[in-house]
Amino acid sequence: MRLVARIPFLFIAGRLYGPDTLGTFARAVLFVEVAALLATFGLKRGLALAISDSDRPHVDIVWDCLVVAALASFLASGFLLLVPDLMYHGSAPTGLERLLPCIIVFTAWSDITLAALAYRRNVKATVTARAVIEPWTISIAAGVLYPIAPHDGLVIAYMLSMIAALVASLVPFWRSYGAPVGWRLHPGRTLALIRRNAPLAGADALEWGTRNVDRSILFVMFEPRIVGIYWMAQQVASIPGKLKTSFDPILGPVITTSLARGDMGAIAAQVRQVGFWILAAQTGLALMGSIPGEAVMGTVGPQFVSGTAALAFLLFAEAAASTGAVCESALVYIARLQNMAISIGMLLFQVALSFGLIFAMQSVGWPVAFQAAGPAVALFVSVTITSIIKSTYLSRLLKAPVAGWRWAMAWAVLATCVVGGAFTALPKRFEWAELAIGEPLMAAVYLYVLYRWAFRDEDRALIRRKPAVAG
Repeated sequence: MRLVARIPFLFIAGRLYGPDTLGTFARAVLFVEVAALLATFGLKRGLALAISDSDRPHVDIVWDCLVVAALASFLASGFLLLVPDLMYHGSAPTGLERLLPCIIVFTAWSDITLAALAYRRNVKATVTARAVIEPWTISIAAGVLYPIAPHDGLVIAYMLSMIAALVASLVPFWRSYGAPVGWRLHPGRTLALIRRNAPLAGADALEWGTRNVDRSILFVMFEPRIVGIYWMAQQVASIPGKLKTSFDPILGPVITTSLARGDMGAIAAQVRQVGFWILAAQTGLALMGSIPGEAVMGTVGPQFVSGTAALAFLLFAEAAASTGAVCESALVYIARLQNMAISIGMLLFQVALSFGLIFAMQSVGWPVAFQAAGPAVALFVSVTITSIIKSTYLSRLLKAPVAGWRWAMAWAVLATCVVGGAFTALPKRFEWAELAIGEPLMAAVYLYVLYRWAFRDEDRALIRRKPAVAG
């Protein structure tokens, strides 16, 4: 659902607004996203542990978290409202665009309330808010606003989508948890919560930085149009990445429960199986998005075809990062500081490699489109090494294998490449067939080979599992 719901927005943004407006929009949203992430203070994942380790009413703990998020959001919003040039460098924001930082608290509260619902195994609320309400609101609003606000329509649509997502999060939260009875703000308890979740907040910030530092580097090195093209490739590539975040609400509580029992073998098994599912899905989507890459980017607008190379590296970076991201779901509870140290080191490596590749390509006179793909290459290399390091380290801690890769997946990749290559070899006038026929056929071949040779009994059992019928 998240895959399908995001596509209309990308089509509308690319076809109507164009890469220049997208570049400005991408810069503004970058600051809001990182501020909202920091405002949650790691509580999207830390909430489950906070509830598990306390005898207080669950609703009281959630409200402690909401207060922390509100305070951090107000500080971040105030700062960005005072210095809007950080978000709109070289562009004069309109009245409504200036209010964009006010949306930070909406995003932070939505994330925390959805995490609280996930603790009670209510993942439906996350699907509704993030896969239905939010993407369809921004898509419809962007289309409706273009005739009357072609310059700031994307920013306004983004703000409306965040408001709608919060409403969709609060309604089920209120039904499940109700109102806090006798709850009072306790400064000492709030500070303790902040101190305890600081490593989680750092891990979230570093993971976000790893995925978005490339965009930040492009802001420094290239004009908005190049940034807009790269942002579009990044958005297409980030769609598979949402598969991992879809597992976060349920994986965190499961890991904390096993950790409370001291069952390290169960944690390893959970990480290993979830890692396989995410890696398998993201690898398939990476193949489907990169083999007919020119056709995919051309769908959102012919001016975005130059971002095909960046798209390919970004897609495979998402797949390569999946193992490390799933392992981090356990490391943030077992070895927080060590996990943060690894992330910091690899982030610095990624930044250095990004600038190095750009300067190297500039020195030999390569086209700007190739230069702009340098950060995507650096991201792919960095997250691949990070996944190897984190999976190896977690495996030693748990004394059990945790990597989700299975060698039988290589046959699925090979078969898909053969099918996809046959369609991309067709004459240019048959480019439509790459998407209309080639994509479904690639998916069918990949899934068949995967199910036939890579799946194990426990994987097939999950697919065949049916709800029990009450007697």
